[in-house]
Amino acid sequence: MLLDTINNPDDLKKLSLDELPSLAQEIRDTIVKIVADSGGHLASSLGAVELIIGIHYILNAPQDKIIWDVGHQAYAHKLLTGRRDRFHTLRKIDGLSGFPNKYESEFDVFTTGHGSTSISCALGMVAARNLEAEDYRVVAVIGDASLGGGMAFEALNHAGHIRKKILVILNDNEMSISKSVGALSKYLNRILTAPIYNKVRKDIENLLKRVPRFGFRVIRSAKRLEEGLKNLLVPGMLFEELGFRYFGPIDGNDIRTVVGTLRNIIDMNEPVLLHVVTKKGKGYPHAEKIPEKFHGVSSFDISTGEKLYARDEKTTEKATSFTEVFSEVIIDVAGTDEKVVAITAAMPEGTGLDKFSRAFPDRFFDVGMAEQHAVGFAAGLARAGLKPVVAIYSTFLQRSYDQIIHDVCLQNLNVIFMLDRAGLVGEDGLTHHGLFDIAYLRNIPQIVAMAPKDEIELKEMFKFAVSYNKGPVAIRYPRGGSYSLPSHQRIEVRGRDIELGKAEILKEGKDVTIVGIGYMSYVLLDVAALLLDEGIDCEVINARFIKPLDMELILGSILKTEKLFTVEEGVVNGGFGSSILEAIVGKVPQDIIIKNIGLPDRFIEHGDRDILLDRCGLSVQKIKETIISYAKNRDRQRKM
Repeated sequence: MLLDTINNPDDLKKLSLDELPSLAQEIRDTIVKIVADSGGHLASSLGAVELIIGIHYILNAPQDKIIWDVGHQAYAHKLLTGRRDRFHTLRKIDGLSGFPNKYESEFDVFTTGHGSTSISCALGMVAARNLEAEDYRVVAVIGDASLGGGMAFEALNHAGHIRKKILVILNDNEMSISKSVGALSKYLNRILTAPIYNKVRKDIENLLKRVPRFGFRVIRSAKRLEEGLKNLLVPGMLFEELGFRYFGPIDGNDIRTVVGTLRNIIDMNEPVLLHVVTKKGKGYPHAEKIPEKFHGVSSFDISTGEKLYARDEKTTEKATSFTEVFSEVIIDVAGTDEKVVAITAAMPEGTGLDKFSRAFPDRFFDVGMAEQHAVGFAAGLARAGLKPVVAIYSTFLQRSYDQIIHDVCLQNLNVIFMLDRAGLVGEDGLTHHGLFDIAYLRNIPQIVAMAPKDEIELKEMFKFAVSYNKGPVAIRYPRGGSYSLPSHQRIEVRGRDIELGKAEILKEGKDVTIVGIGYMSYVLLDVAALLLDEGIDCEVINARFIKPLDMELILGSILKTEKLFTVEEGVVNGGFGSSILEAIVGKVPQDIIIKNIGLPDRFIEHGDRDILLDRCGLSVQKIKETIISYAKNRDRQRKM
């Protein structure tokens, strides 16, 4: 196999152009095989294979800098940059990341996972390169969805202003190329990108500038003619007006076209945008047919394309996820309340709003990959009297922090934030864990924040949020289903109203107070059962509310047990436990035992969620060990 001979991009350059299509097929076969086992972002990676081969065939990485936006498409990049032998570890614990990761390879310039960032980062490197008088190329690869983000346009505007050498490759996997226009466009761009054309163009400009009175007028006329033709035949005048030379669209799955075009434009000494069109899911029929289904996938059967659910023998059926429950309840509530509208930032399927969009198309808004706009847009809807529900992954809501503060909370508007994928998300790793939402929301005035322990409580909390007309509400919940307990241990809350700022006692006890938030409350029931075997009787409290806290209930329990442990699937620094400590200062004896248990002060790697929870001290066994250690040590100290 050709792929077996490629250990770095230098090996790739030894292949002839005629061999590259065969290499592309081998890369596709490898990606499908591995992703079918490990899960990952399949369709976009399959579509970008020829583009990535072409980039590494022409550039000299890692000296030349390639910066990927999001990184959904970068699997071929990993295979060509010395990670082929480890590719089977993709997204597995201690294995390769599913995204570019600067700690993994010198070929990954940035660790990426969020959209619209690549051009800004690339332009920063361009400015640094010029200041340091160094000589390397900088290329930003951005998808059509990411280009819709405001940050991308801010960077394009700046790049056109400073006019430094940079190549932006727009990987467009949504639009198709018309055969007639595409053929003519290819011809025009073959002329326009040829070195001889650009040399003659520049020489003529320099000559005309020396002609008194008429030179600049002729140049302006010639440019108007060129721009007029390109405006008719090439859809790139927006980029030209922003200060870029625009080329394309070209067929990004035609390796000869990609290589030839890159060879011609790579050393232009100005901002250049190359527009390539690729087919999402190319080479795998199931992904080509339904590319959105194969954007991000769990393990699947290659022959049928169908998902393979949990292989754990203890799992007999697919659990209902929090996302699915939210999808059901918002449709139910919207059916009786016409003011409820829903907003997503390019994630209708991931957030569960795809069903809502079909049920209430006029009340559904997909704003694209633009979280800041999503929140500002929701503020406008709320100010006009509607009840907007913004469903966004926790990690992506970070991008709209100022809008949450300034446009929503400062105005005290009735916006509901549904924070999916809060906590550890598993294999997507560093950039996708929702670790910080408790800490970044609880310090904002006028917002109410909650976390349900199970799917039933999620429904009740959402109904409460819709009926609450006194300001913004946020509800965080994890990926997948709630903690699995035997039915006789489940706490029945069906029909029980959620009351603002009120917690509940799940288990009474006399020795230790454990306060949990969200699904961790059920984990703590298992912990309490194990501790009872050790002679420690725990009182387990489900706080329900991150803000406001039920300090009357919590303080009463602490004064009874004189031992407080808080547990959260979020960062400890500034988190849920910290808020309780702030509230009890001066209200409890100084010698009581206090310990906050949560995620450590570091970015968490990717891997199986249960393994990560254990490594971070949040498994049942690790929580039990922490409580025993602190409780028994303090008891010994008191007896001394």
